[in-house]
Amino acid sequence: MAGGRPRAFDSDLALDRALEVFWRQGYEGTGISDLMKAMGINNAPSLYNAFGNKEQLFSKVLDRYAEGPARYIREAFDQPTARAAVEALLHGAADATTDPDHPRGCITVQGALACSPGAQAARDELVARRAAGETALRERLRQARSSGELPTGTDPDRLARYFTTIYQGIAVQAAGGTSREHLHQIVETAMTAWPQRADA
Repeated sequence: MAGGRPRAFDSDLALDRALEVFWRQGYEGTGISDLMKAMGINNAPSLYNAFGNKEQLFSKVLDRYAEGPARYIREAFDQPTARAAVEALLHGAADATTDPDHPRGCITVQGALACSPGAQAARDELVARRAAGETALRERLRQARSSGELPTGTDPDRLARYFTTIYQGIAVQAAGGTSREHLHQIVETAMTAWPQRADA
């Protein structure tokens, strides 16, 4: 059979390999040739036919990341209380960002921290995904205040910004080489800021 991709091509495996490259090198630091080599694709047209352009591939990779290495985020929101959700989110981040099977840090935090105007669309997508995470956390905290888990005077917006900043800081610290143990200690310190009800 001439041309095209071989029948044995595994698109999930190819996306996992693309994820590793983007995660390690950032959006702008990753070239099409890097992606083709990692994904086992021989020419650029085959890559574009299978996954779209670099920007579209990056978006697919971010979805793959959310379903794979970052699935702890979704699992954290399944916790029965808001406090347990935040603890699971932060401890999960400490584990995920130091997983020896993957690059250190978080692709959505460091994937496009600095980029040229040509990479603006990728940066905008990462900013939007991070904002969506903070919005989800804010809603969870608002529910916790309404249900009485948090004191009436709690500001969910402020609390969400605080824990989002801790969450993103964990990823930056992990990328810089901070140990998993120290990151878990940071989480424990951060949780002391959790508002206490007077009757608790």
